[in-house]
Amino acid sequence: MPRHADPIDDARSRLADYLQRHGLKQTRQREAILEAFYAAPGHLTSEDLYEIVRTENPEIGAATVYRTLKLLVDAGIANASTFREGVTVYEPEHHHHDHLVCLGCQEIIEFECDVIEKRQLEIAQAKGYRLTRHRHHLFGYCGNCQAAGLDSR
Repeated sequence: MPRHADPIDDARSRLADYLQRHGLKQTRQREAILEAFYAAPGHLTSEDLYEIVRTENPEIGAATVYRTLKLLVDAGIANASTFREGVTVYEPEHHHHDHLVCLGCQEIIEFECDVIEKRQLEIAQAKGYRLTRHRHHLFGYCGNCQAAGLDSR
């Protein structure tokens, strides 16, 4: 399937393809949730997205948002990560990047590093692996939390 230049157009197309392949219907609710998801900045919990969606679409329930997020993950349109115990955050699958996660204030910083990417591939190949995907999350304390003494927990 061809990729579109606009990420939301690509997501719409990928979702339609996924739904069709799995015998599911495209609904106005799913479309509204997808639109809100792509318009929102940063990493969202299902609760965050529900709050955004319900301002324009109060008839859409929290369970519908949660199920649609799961569909987006299953379709390869969204990534789900658990940075804090029991809290899953979602972000659009635009491009690969890694994360720095502050254990104090919960700030999440995205970064890319060609050296890390290259080394991961070298290690995998040396061990006889063919990588299909990976996640790289680094946990620690940001400068502000260190200055506030939160890193001594």
